[in-house]
Amino acid sequence: MLEIFNFLFIQIVLLAVVTSVHTYLGLHVIRRGIVFSDLSLDQLAALGVIVGVAMGIEGGSAGSYLVSFLAVLVGSFLLTFVKPKNKIIPHEAVIGIIYGLALVASIMVADKFSGGAAYVTQTLSGCMLWVSWPLVLVTIIAYFFLSLFHYKYREKFKAITEKSEKIHNENFWDLLFFISLGIITVLIVPIAGVLLAYAFLMIPAAIALLFTKDWAKALKIGWIVGFAASMLGLLSSYFFGFSYGPSMVLALGLFFTSALLIRAALPERNQITSKG
Repeated sequence: MLEIFNFLFIQIVLLAVVTSVHTYLGLHVIRRGIVFSDLSLDQLAALGVIVGVAMGIEGGSAGSYLVSFLAVLVGSFLLTFVKPKNKIIPHEAVIGIIYGLALVASIMVADKFSGGAAYVTQTLSGCMLWVSWPLVLVTIIAYFFLSLFHYKYREKFKAITEKSEKIHNENFWDLLFFISLGIITVLIVPIAGVLLAYAFLMIPAAIALLFTKDWAKALKIGWIVGFAASMLGLLSSYFFGFSYGPSMVLALGLFFTSALLIRAALPERNQITSKG
């Protein structure tokens, strides 16, 4: 068991960090009803990686991350300012269209260079097994400063999410929120892939919100459940030879399904209703 722990230690550290920050942002995304916003940014980050490779930029290099960030920056502006005034067309429709265009563009660009299909597959499923300590340390530092930023301005972001008060320059704070999502997307997609990055953000937060509306309690539940599910997927992939990313997505999905069944079996009075 110690040998397994030593072999997977770097992935375990990464999962502990990622699930905490992603759960918090996921709580905002779900409460705001923009559940595909992160998926569209994930795919834009993947598009940036693929475009970089097509330009001769090595995947995983500083240049690759820069191109990826520029792609999600464009996406952040689109998500912030392209909002239909016609109530018949929801904001989610725009978000879905952005995702679809980013996916199609990724396929079209990848089709133009040798080995492009392999890059599309890698951006979907990730490469958790080959993560390095320098990359983990960069991720930890970036997530730490993002956490400090969101903690300092937590009331602003909560007010927008809960629509509890009118915020001056709401679009500005919206843009900062989407850029925050974009930064974690740029860092995690090359490691975890689009599917797992989206699962990290959505599933732990969704499980937590099944049982409580309190921000602090939801964050704790989401982190514990997200980390436990990810560990199950990680160990399953190690012992049974499955791909790491899809294994963790499946484990998170199984935890969510179980949470739905548990929530349905519990009386309504057992749900914590405090908003904290």
